[in-house]
Amino acid sequence: MELRHYRFRRITMDPNKCMGKPCIRGLRIPVSSILNYLSSGMTIEEILQEWPELEREDIYEALAFAAFMLEEQVIPLEEVRTQ
Repeated sequence: MELRHYRFRRITMDPNKCMGKPCIRGLRIPVSSILNYLSSGMTIEEILQEWPELEREDIYEALAFAAFMLEEQVIPLEEVRTQ
């Protein structure tokens, strides 16, 4: 059963696809993959050329979704020790 995020309509989650990871529009392209491609230096144009089923708005929504998810969590940091 495919679920859509209440705020991000292009983000779907389905336990039968990509182990339930958030994906783009029911495709087997996880949000995390989009983020990894961008962080490795690929441009939006290169991603769109490599995966023609993606749309520019999919990539922007993946970024917005990641930012939203980080805002919702408190990430514990280890205490930095100075020597």
